[in-house]
Amino acid sequence: MLIDWFTVGAQIVNFLILVWLLKHFLYKPILDAIDAREKRIAAELADADTKKAEAEKERSDFEDKNKAFDQQRSALLDKAADEAKAERARLIDQAKKDADSLRVTQANALRADQTRLGSEITHLAEKEVFAIARKTLTDLATVSLEERIGEVFTRRLRELDPKAKELLGAALKNSSQPALVRSAFVLPPDQRAAIQNALNETFSAMVRIKFEDSQDAICGIELSANGQKVAWSISSYLAELSKEVSDLVDTQSPEVIKATPKPETAKTPEPETANASEPEPVAPVGAK
Repeated sequence: MLIDWFTVGAQIVNFLILVWLLKHFLYKPILDAIDAREKRIAAELADADTKKAEAEKERSDFEDKNKAFDQQRSALLDKAADEAKAERARLIDQAKKDADSLRVTQANALRADQTRLGSEITHLAEKEVFAIARKTLTDLATVSLEERIGEVFTRRLRELDPKAKELLGAALKNSSQPALVRSAFVLPPDQRAAIQNALNETFSAMVRIKFEDSQDAICGIELSANGQKVAWSISSYLAELSKEVSDLVDTQSPEVIKATPKPETAKTPEPETANASEPEPVAPVGAK
């Protein structure tokens, strides 16, 4: 059998051309495509790992933030609860203070009403006692109440005890102003002269006197000089009446009894000289 070397050579050349064509146009694009795909897959895997790491980090951050939020929420709730308790205590305390203030205001109002009522009754009693005393003395002694008060006051000046006389004499001597004689009524000239004579005789000197009428004397006469004074009035009886009225009002108003101390029992002091800041000495209307 004869071999056709030309045919063999042509087939070899054709095979080599086919191999080159396959390698150049088929294998190389396929290999490049495979490499590109592998690179793309590797990049995608790397990107997936990166995203997974980021996701893990974000999840961790979220969990941390969630824990921090829970802690913050718990702290805020505790703080809000504490503030609510403190505000509740403050409101309760403020309510107690407001209630106490209201009680004090009510007590003050009741006390003011009591004082006003006592003052009205005192003024009424002054008028009634004055009128009754005037009528009684007029009927029995045929002299006016003013004249009788002036006579009693003049006698009191003449009967001052040594200590009272010494204090009043020193006050009259050291005073640069005339002695002030205050009365609830206008003294007639004869009574003024009688008081002037009584002072001159008592202190063996010419005593300067200024007469003045004032409702504060409360149906009486008062002599004051340089912080010393001697007086005669019916204030003690009015004070006793005021105490009885106050006790009556206190009985009807228990709150006032707790909020307001009861007035002290009024006493009837003996007529004597005293400092201007001390209570006014008084004596009964019918004193001899």
